[in-house]
Amino acid sequence: MAVLGASGSGKSTLIDALADRIAKESLKGSVTLNGEVLESRLLKVISAYVMQDDLLFPMLTVEETLMFSAEFRLPRSLSRSKKKARVQALIDQLGLRNAANTVIGDEGHRGVSGGERRRVSIGIDIVHDPILLFLDEPTSGLDSTSAFMVVKVFAAHRSKRKHLFGGSPGSLPEFFGQFGHPIPENENRTEFALDLIRELEEAPDGTKTLVEFNKSWQTMNNPMNRTRNVSKLSLKDAISASISRGKLVSGAPNNSNLTSSVPTFANPLWTEMMVLSKRSLLNAKRMPELFGIRLGAVLVTGIILATVFYHLDNSPRGAQERLGFFAFAMSTTYYTCAESIPAFLQERYIFMRETAYNAYRRSSYVLAHSLISIPSLIVLSIAFAATTFWAVGLDGGFSGFCFFFFTILSAFWAGSSFVTFLSGVVSHVMLGFTVVVAILAYFLLFSGFFISRDRMPSFWLWFHYISLVKYPYEAALQNEFHDPAKCFVRGVQMFDTTPLAAVPLALKLKMLKSISSTLGMNITGNTCVVTGTDILRQQGITDISKWNCLWITIAWGFFFRILFLLRVAVGQQQQEEGSAEAFLALILHQHQDFSPVIKSGLTQCINSEPDLD
Repeated sequence: MAVLGASGSGKSTLIDALADRIAKESLKGSVTLNGEVLESRLLKVISAYVMQDDLLFPMLTVEETLMFSAEFRLPRSLSRSKKKARVQALIDQLGLRNAANTVIGDEGHRGVSGGERRRVSIGIDIVHDPILLFLDEPTSGLDSTSAFMVVKVFAAHRSKRKHLFGGSPGSLPEFFGQFGHPIPENENRTEFALDLIRELEEAPDGTKTLVEFNKSWQTMNNPMNRTRNVSKLSLKDAISASISRGKLVSGAPNNSNLTSSVPTFANPLWTEMMVLSKRSLLNAKRMPELFGIRLGAVLVTGIILATVFYHLDNSPRGAQERLGFFAFAMSTTYYTCAESIPAFLQERYIFMRETAYNAYRRSSYVLAHSLISIPSLIVLSIAFAATTFWAVGLDGGFSGFCFFFFTILSAFWAGSSFVTFLSGVVSHVMLGFTVVVAILAYFLLFSGFFISRDRMPSFWLWFHYISLVKYPYEAALQNEFHDPAKCFVRGVQMFDTTPLAAVPLALKLKMLKSISSTLGMNITGNTCVVTGTDILRQQGITDISKWNCLWITIAWGFFFRILFLLRVAVGQQQQEEGSAEAFLALILHQHQDFSPVIKSGLTQCINSEPDLD
């Protein structure tokens, strides 16, 4: 069935309602299939939805794109050779043989044409041969040749049941001629039909006469229609018959329960994770510049820090400079993770399209996305730790380096998880960067570097404990200053950070003698006054051990991954639309002094479908 109508007449809204893509509380009435109410879960199993926008990975070829879709949609019981044969047949059916080994492409990479891209988008949703197929403006923006190729694809998948008219375009003149409205010569048949329907809708009886005539005309031209009502199958039998004819090849054998007659997902979770990981790694391999930019940023930052803080000594100033190094180093790991926001947002819309109709589980995506990020985070952590540890002169030897590396890795893990979660909440790149930079700045402010925990206002302590920078920062400090025998301030160095620093050494020694007699203890020029543990105590780092700080940082990463899973599981698109409507309504309510033009525009936004993209 093709839904034709003027722009803004509600075509997409109708299709979205039938395809269960609109919140049920926003609709009136019911959607039935073969006269039976259709459950949402079953609908998404037996159907597919082709969006108007072609959301595809740009660096995968046409064949690879369709093959990954087949691995998602077709069951594990089907051999890889049969899946490949299905893809090859689909490529021929879609007329994509010459473009099979061409990448999809984007603004920066030349790829397939617009018509070929559209056919690939259709192909990934019909590779499992669904019983129902919804398409939103499948030929918009295409030239006549590309549009014709797209329509040819529908011929093998279209429904033979019509509403107002059923038959080939060639029978339109006969149909409307017998109806009493012959189509004039040189008149476009489709446009004539639409114009006539529009005129009938304005008449008192509407299209009732056309509907009745279509029923009688269909009966005269197809006697099978006379017994349609008698022989109409139940929904369960209809799905069973479709599966027996080869439709919905991912289906399982039927049983008495209609909802479980076909599985919700074609493959188990671990298979989905393997396919997702393989696709992500292949796409990353074709775009090495994305990881190269992050690695370059980490190396440049590490080299700059290594030269600025080169071979710090154990003087009072050296101890203070160590604090600054660790604070900047830990915050840098989080800011570096923000560079992945654009790439993830591009992938986010593909994920939403694929999971909307059960190509794979949302949990599979979150787990796979987490696992494949770990190797790159390990490389980044090794690069940063190796560049800075020995050049700065940090303490602990090889064991100290290993802990410093794991601290950096945990910070990268927590930062990557935090950015992933925010990317699931914020849908715009610039807004995402703004939010990430602002929140990380607050995390650094309350980490304990600028002001210790003991001197923070009590009403801000909660922010100190949720700061992602706090825990790796404290872990690195404890790794550096854990040795109580290591001295950072000796007798004469007590004056180095005071106005008495310029006083001659002999006078400093005399002041030390005077202080010793007053305190009743012997303080010489070489007496250790401040050790590493004293510095930790001054910074308020006494409540959590370095290993616990490390585990807490890793736990933050898992926490944000779980939040991301919950975020994508609640129907993100519908929530955003509802939030946008509520936000616009709130603005309209609170600003009654808007001009009539602005108020009218806001009202139209609320009453229509906000384009959040």
